[in-house]
Amino acid sequence: MSNPVVAIVGRPNVGKSTLFNRIVGERLAIVEDTPGVTRDRLYSRAEWLGKEFHLIDTGGIDFDDHDILLEHIRYQAELAIDEADVIILVVDGTTGITDQDQEVARMLFRSKKPIVLAVNKIDNIQRLNDVYEFYSLGFGDPMAVSGAHATGIGDMLDEVIKHFPEYEGDEYGDDVIRVSLIGRPNVGKSSLVNALLGEDRVIVSNIAGTTRDAIDTPFTFEDQDYVLIDTAGMRKRGKVYESTEKYSVMRALRAMERSDVVLVLIDAEEGIIEQDKKVAGYAHEAGRGVIIVVNKWDAVEKDDKTMNKFIADIRGEFKYLAYAPIVFVSAKTKQRVHTILPKVSQVAEQHSLRIATPILNDLIHEATTVTPPPTDKGRRLRISYATQVAVKPPTFVLFVNDTELMHFSYQRYLENKLREAFPMEGTPIRILVRNKSTE
Repeated sequence: MSNPVVAIVGRPNVGKSTLFNRIVGERLAIVEDTPGVTRDRLYSRAEWLGKEFHLIDTGGIDFDDHDILLEHIRYQAELAIDEADVIILVVDGTTGITDQDQEVARMLFRSKKPIVLAVNKIDNIQRLNDVYEFYSLGFGDPMAVSGAHATGIGDMLDEVIKHFPEYEGDEYGDDVIRVSLIGRPNVGKSSLVNALLGEDRVIVSNIAGTTRDAIDTPFTFEDQDYVLIDTAGMRKRGKVYESTEKYSVMRALRAMERSDVVLVLIDAEEGIIEQDKKVAGYAHEAGRGVIIVVNKWDAVEKDDKTMNKFIADIRGEFKYLAYAPIVFVSAKTKQRVHTILPKVSQVAEQHSLRIATPILNDLIHEATTVTPPPTDKGRRLRISYATQVAVKPPTFVLFVNDTELMHFSYQRYLENKLREAFPMEGTPIRILVRNKSTE
């Protein structure tokens, strides 16, 4: 299931970015007392009372100014509203209701989305009376908050999570492999979807996807059931959405969260650009199986060194995806497209790999014997016990004498030993380090 999306919207200079930073716990958004500083939407994962969600910070919506930049900001905010499950409307308690607040409110009424009204800059108890006039906007009880002083944020988030969609369970069985395609616009996602589903041995189900955030296509290939989670909401709603880079990133995030394996598409003609690295990074952080697919390979002039050079470039730019296999295809000519689904099946299997505890501990013992952990101020790390606690991705806990003695380089060494001993191509590995109980 993909996490809910919460959008923070409002007119310029009401403190949206300050609230955003308070909720995510980091100073990610630029906070400046100048309208229009937040020029685009900014995304982050957030959590409240155990519920994870995506938070979008938007630029101020200004209906009075027809400056091209401000029109772009308004358009971006409208996209965020369209994408959101819940909207936080932020107003300024020190100025009262303005004509722009009322314009924004009218736009939000049309969205038919749940709205939580946050009256910001209520910095002390004397200002509480400033909240009441905002009842007239028609969104129920206004929430008095102060982004600057971090007051009222918890009550506001309590109200936000009440409106999250109910999780109805996975509509597919555990034996179904969920695959999503991600990549920047015009990299060939739609063409590759058509090429995959056009394989002679693929049986496509007539059952239409029911999810809001993507179109699902169930199909069977060589007796294995798959679901292709296509970020097709962009296609469905028109080309203009796919041309909006940040919107396509959010679509990709939501598709990835429902996937077992993610196909990261790269345009062979244009090479690797910054957005490719950003989107691929999301797949890695989400803990999904990853396959890097270089599309449009037919359009590249090649010699005997071209493929190896491209592989070297990918490994250099995507160091965190060293485990991900690379396939070179052409969706247009269907060159090597037949190699993708067998590779997906293999990665999905390894993403679900479970290692018996005795075998795991034998491996860790052997690794620490061959290369003992380095000492730190005369103290040496000792690993007492290891166990696997999860799959998708394989996740291991190491119980040690002192977690501060585990250097990242030694943790990477242990990960490499795990990969040498067990088939883990295409899947990230999570290693958690915990202090051994002294009781």
